[in-house]
Amino acid sequence: MPDYKVPVNDYLFLFNDVLDMQSKYKHVQGGDEATTDMVEAIFTEAAKFCENELAPIYQSGDEGCTWDDGVVTTPAGFKEAYQTFIEAGWTTLTGSTDMGGQGLPASIGIAINEMMTTANWAWAMYPGLSEGAVATLETSGTEQQKKDYLTKLISGVWSGTMCLTEPHCGTDLGQMKTKAAPNDDGSYSINGTKIFISAGEHDLTENIVHIVLAKLPDAPAGTKGLSLFIIPKFLVAEDGSAGERNGVRCGSIEHKMGIHGNGTAVLNFDDAKGFLIGEPHQGLAAMFTYMNVARIGTASQGAAAAERSYQGAAKYARERLAMRSISGIKNPNGPADAIIEHPDVRRMLLTQRVIAEGGRAMVTYASQFADVYRSGKTQQERDAAEIRLGFCTPILKGFITELGVEAANHGVQVFGGHGYIKEWGMEQILRDSRIATLYEGTTGIQALDLVGRKVLMDKFKQLNLFSGEMLSFAAQFLPWKKSPQAKQMRKQAWTITKLALKWRYLAYRMAMRAKKNPDNVGASSVDFLMFSGYAYMAFMWAQMSAAAHRQLAAGEGDKNFLEAKLHSAEFFFERILPRADAHAKTLSANIESLMAMPTSYFE
Repeated sequence: MPDYKVPVNDYLFLFNDVLDMQSKYKHVQGGDEATTDMVEAIFTEAAKFCENELAPIYQSGDEGCTWDDGVVTTPAGFKEAYQTFIEAGWTTLTGSTDMGGQGLPASIGIAINEMMTTANWAWAMYPGLSEGAVATLETSGTEQQKKDYLTKLISGVWSGTMCLTEPHCGTDLGQMKTKAAPNDDGSYSINGTKIFISAGEHDLTENIVHIVLAKLPDAPAGTKGLSLFIIPKFLVAEDGSAGERNGVRCGSIEHKMGIHGNGTAVLNFDDAKGFLIGEPHQGLAAMFTYMNVARIGTASQGAAAAERSYQGAAKYARERLAMRSISGIKNPNGPADAIIEHPDVRRMLLTQRVIAEGGRAMVTYASQFADVYRSGKTQQERDAAEIRLGFCTPILKGFITELGVEAANHGVQVFGGHGYIKEWGMEQILRDSRIATLYEGTTGIQALDLVGRKVLMDKFKQLNLFSGEMLSFAAQFLPWKKSPQAKQMRKQAWTITKLALKWRYLAYRMAMRAKKNPDNVGASSVDFLMFSGYAYMAFMWAQMSAAAHRQLAAGEGDKNFLEAKLHSAEFFFERILPRADAHAKTLSANIESLMAMPTSYFE
């Protein structure tokens, strides 16, 4: 597998030149510490760790974890890399300073998580899942729970998981059967089985803190009856260390298509001692703190798959010789031309590239809301940021993960037959990437969340706010503006203007169709999500174009890097964005073509 090089220059371009994250850090507690120099230093050091420690054990880690009587052993090198990771303090970056963290904005951690995922997807999931547990306890935990768990989780000495899925139910949590019975000491006895628990059992940390949904005896039916509990693998001793073994055991680990290096566990809770987080029957609300963190992280996994696959495919395409270029010989001293000279190979490479860079920009844009949501200076700012992040999250998670699989698939295709065999590592990226469209809510679930809760129930407020930002941005470059940059950006500005207005129109049309037949929501939801994703990504590419033009005009920055941005942006607008029109047409199609066939005909 080709070496992975972290595109530090791209992260810095987004943080400093496109989205001006430093100005946004003024609204975040501790944001003043995140200077441009500090962010660059952090990204540079994180890149070294990813390239030197994680990337070399990515392909070997595909050999997978092993299970023996409830004990799970991670692949060779994983434990040593994790120890190096926590000794360097990487887990503490965004944690509360009161609990041993450095208190830096969440966006910095989100960017580093993407780097680590690109370097080694399965390994990166171990510390990544702990972040959701930290966020949940910070938001909903009692002072005693924070004291017992947060310091150890933030330090990385302990790790965390999220336990929702059961053998008979996944997304439909109302069917959950795991029970919680109150004990005399204020704790609860938890009984049930959870499946598909990523990082549910492993040998990297001395304790694993499970965040678990279960039902109390007096629970109302459905999701309104869910409560949230802390269930540690080892109970907390009086001195704060990992003490007596709790009643949670790993029954097995899943045999999966990909991410073999992560111990995806079946967990059996047999009178396991648990501790209630928040109020009874309010577990789903508390869990959504975890889910928002997890879903933005999953979205960045789509960009990670695209980046890793692109880097491998681009290197191979420059070196692999096959046939002659249609437009004339490009390598006269060789028997054939490099395949990168063939238009179709360039199509695949540029598709990968714009997905990786566009997806990264989308996540970075949304991470500004995660910063304020986690550490805003006022409750009003935190509440507003939560709503804005909530609108972005299903688009990010659904859209970027789908495109990440596409990009990984292109990587295999560029290699041809070599891409299909294991030694090159390209098929591993494709296998690993497939899970991202499934866990943390499938693409269909994200689409229903976007359409139902974030657009229709919200009465288009967040959609109008987001599309309003697009219109305001584009207005800088429309015909009445006479600056040189306005002329350069005018075509993209018109496109962004039309996209924003069409996005609103499609949402209103969908609402009217839903009144006639509620199934229209489900029939059009995924197409609406994908259209939303292309509109969102177009907005990011337009902003990157504007920043590149500014820097080139001022004689600043890396000329080759900036010109490559402009070429990539042109490719996106000319050859990728037209896909949005197909989604717009499909989501307006007749419902009968989808629902008229009798169920009995599906044989």
